[in-house]
Amino acid sequence: RGELSVLTIIIITDPILNEMAKNIEEAMKILENGQREVEERQKYILKDIPGPLQGCGQDVSSILQLIQNLMYGEEKEDSQRMHGLGERGHVTLLGHSLVAYISGLHRERVRRLSIRVQSDTTLWLCRIFRYENGSAYYHDDDREGLLRVCRLVLYSRYEDYATEGYAVLSCRHPVIYQSSACRPGLGHYLCITLMCCRIVMPHHLANAAFSLQDVSVLDRLIKDDVKSGKVPLLLIANAGTAGAGHTDKLGNLRELCDQHNMWLHVEGVNLATLALSCVTSSVLAATRCDSMTLTLGPWLGLPAVPAVTLYRHEDPALALATGLASTQVAEKLRALPLWMSLQNLGHDRIVKRIKHALRLVSSLSVEDEVNSPIVLFKFSQETSPGSTQAISMFSTGVLQLGEQLAQQVPSSGVDLVHLEDEGSCVRFNPLMTSALLGTQDGDVDALMERIGEMVPLLSLTMCLRHEFREEVSNHSNLTYVEDLNWPGLGGIRYNPTCKDPDESKRQLLQEKINGDLLKNLQQLETEVEFSTGPEFSPEKSCIFIGMATENLDVAKLVDAIAAMGRDIEEGSKLLDNMTETVQRGIQEAERQLQKANEEKIMKEGVLRQIPVVGSVLNWFSPVQSSVNGKTFNLVAGSLDSTESIYSMKTQPVKETDLTPVFNITKQSDGKCFHFTIITPLTNPSILPECMRVTEVLFC
Repeated sequence: RGELSVLTIIIITDPILNEMAKNIEEAMKILENGQREVEERQKYILKDIPGPLQGCGQDVSSILQLIQNLMYGEEKEDSQRMHGLGERGHVTLLGHSLVAYISGLHRERVRRLSIRVQSDTTLWLCRIFRYENGSAYYHDDDREGLLRVCRLVLYSRYEDYATEGYAVLSCRHPVIYQSSACRPGLGHYLCITLMCCRIVMPHHLANAAFSLQDVSVLDRLIKDDVKSGKVPLLLIANAGTAGAGHTDKLGNLRELCDQHNMWLHVEGVNLATLALSCVTSSVLAATRCDSMTLTLGPWLGLPAVPAVTLYRHEDPALALATGLASTQVAEKLRALPLWMSLQNLGHDRIVKRIKHALRLVSSLSVEDEVNSPIVLFKFSQETSPGSTQAISMFSTGVLQLGEQLAQQVPSSGVDLVHLEDEGSCVRFNPLMTSALLGTQDGDVDALMERIGEMVPLLSLTMCLRHEFREEVSNHSNLTYVEDLNWPGLGGIRYNPTCKDPDESKRQLLQEKINGDLLKNLQQLETEVEFSTGPEFSPEKSCIFIGMATENLDVAKLVDAIAAMGRDIEEGSKLLDNMTETVQRGIQEAERQLQKANEEKIMKEGVLRQIPVVGSVLNWFSPVQSSVNGKTFNLVAGSLDSTESIYSMKTQPVKETDLTPVFNITKQSDGKCFHFTIITPLTNPSILPECMRVTEVLFC
């Protein structure tokens, strides 16, 4: 208690520590401030591109501004940003800064402080989580603790392993057992890291948790391995599986490990409930295991704090040899951010945060027989037996449901998980997300409201997919695009009638028409969504229709798409014909206007073409020259005089003439042509923007 008082005085009076806390607070204000000026965004946008290190250096505020720009980019909405860190988060960040500061102090001071920090933190965690007489290993990778434990067991079971290494394992291979419900990739990580163990994950132990029947099966499997000369080394059990939160029969597994002299390691989200006053017997059995891994960061909302592996072993020399214990000061200081955060929270608030997460689960009114802190939402609908296509569609429907829920209620922390028995599900796991995201009861209510709105639409979409496919097949210019990864009505492709023998030109035309069709559909005032489909879909040049809405008429929707595609195709053909016809018209107009200009020169005389002489003659005897223009009719392909147009000051258009007309007028300098485009179309929007001008000047 006396040492703690001295340390407190140092923290208060040391100006460096006070300045450090102040700088961290200011830095977090800059990074969490979402209101950036437009000028500042433009100033730092070019710095997203990697470049050479500046010779003169930059100030801290500029570096922080660059970090903020790299984190948020051009986002205008703050809804997708992480929930504010709050006081506890700032304390954790201060702890990381203190590790760097303390490492530069006198070695004896650092040693005293590190020993105190590690011993305090270990004592607190063992008492909070009911793990008596335990030691602790702090690690950034939550798999690292299990890896060190495996090495500890190898040293314990193979006496010559420390001197001879892998050679002693060649005759008696070590075996590690785990169920398929363990974290994905955990067994592979241990195999490639240890390079000496065989991970056994029996396919018949694929249940969500080890049941009593599974324990007996595992017992026979271990006995078979012993008979074949293998060494059962370690069993990985779950107190809350990664997918569904189920807890293994830890009491029976403890007895099995004692029978075969195996090490029992436990991990899982349910270990957080050991901090509560009332704990289920299935989770309480975890306190008898040989080691357990705790992930306190997500449970308590503490950013970047290390995970902790609590273990019991009587030989400190082996713990030191395997890295579970260390004499390095830097290793011991790794617990400093957690030490500060636990003191800042206190025991009561630690328990309160865990209770709050469990209360969020109970607020869903879910009947839970296994006391799981995880809630899974699975979309199910009656299908014909063996209908793999329908099952795949429902799976993608769940993916769509999960993605939209995560976007619309981000504070709920829902995500997608794929289970071997249940398929794709939406997972609500507040013990791992609520503390960091600040999930409240209102977020759970919003989540359930959105699920109630989306599930009927999802069911309706699944029912209308067949009707949509049948309606598409009734149109010769439409093709149905099959993509089971798309949760909406389906895909569609417009096929233009093109007789061009060049395949590349036909594909370009198809891409262009379908692209224009998609843009026009997206501009419609409708609740149905249109897009290019899944990001990595092999289908190209097609349009995907999203989930159905109430009172959607599928037949009218498909008819409208087909009609709009025909309008775009006709507009494209008109543009192609117009381009070719205009080119011929320009050439013919240029020839006729050139001929008229030559006749005019011959009529006026050669002397008038001489610059000085011509000016004098024109002054004494002016010549009244009229504008010699031409009107070009696209349908008739004929050139007519513009004399009537300029005399009447208007363009004569017949009521029955619905074809674009071009006025081609040669200016007095004889170098430019003046075009006036008249487009009396019933739907001028089918023309591209370049053709919707009133007048164009070609030189």
